[in-house]
Amino acid sequence: MSVFKPSVPISIQIRKVIFDKYNDPELRFTNDEIFEIIKNNGDVDKSWTIDDMEKYFQDICDSGLVRNIAQNFTTVWFKLFNSIEKIQCNSCNQETYLGKSEARICLNSECKAPI
Repeated sequence: MSVFKPSVPISIQIRKVIFDKYNDPELRFTNDEIFEIIKNNGDVDKSWTIDDMEKYFQDICDSGLVRNIAQNFTTVWFKLFNSIEKIQCNSCNQETYLGKSEARICLNSECKAPI
């Protein structure tokens, strides 16, 4: 991976896409679909591939936001455990997206303030 620094952290971009397009625990979606949307929005290094995004998708699984329901090589299908809420952090003033059962902590790695 290069030293590219997105204006919005990748993990928050992923959560925003899920919030905007897949915010229903009955819907399924893939890492490929989300990556294409992020690439089209232009806030990701142009040289990145889906493999560069793997750790971010693993993080959202580990956080309890989504569960992996199937996998085929690099394509992973997910479902939400609960719907997502959009919350404004009062410390860094950035929007963040949290599942209802997740800890109320800002996802901005430079902030991490309680929400």
